Amino acid sequence: MSGSPVRRMKNTIFLIRHGQTTWNRAGRLQGQADSPLTLLGTQQVEAIGKKLKEIILNHQAQIESNITDRWKADMNSDSWLSKNVRPLTLIFMLACTMLLIFIDAGYIDFQVKPHFADLLQIVLITIVASYFGGRSVEKLKK
Repeated sequence: MSGSPVRRMKNTIFLIRHGQTTWNRAGRLQGQADSPLTLLGTQQVEAIGKKLKEIILNHQAQIESNITDRWKADMNSDSWLSKNVRPLTLIFMLACTMLLIFIDAGYIDFQVKPHFADLLQIVLITIVASYFGGRSVEKLKK
């Protein structure tokens, strides 16, 4: 079978324990009440917070880079569909939204459950933001 290899998603689980407390330091059994953090515990919490923020920001940058790379590859391909999938998706979502507006206004007798309307709104906002945001990033990089 030809084509690109299947890429497996890599999942990472972070297990983080609270910082040192006064009861930890004294060797007391915990769990029945809150115990204040020691100076070391406060420093541990601050350090792990900075590390997590760094990990999250690096991951977001990697995801944005992957998306930009895919969009560049789409634009460089000879496929009409890959070059036009974003505008076609945008047009489709706008048409669906307009249809829901007419349904909601009572021009079309049809019942749409509210959670579907909310879902469509979220998807539309995401598509419009990624389309125009992506286009803006592409233009800034040129």
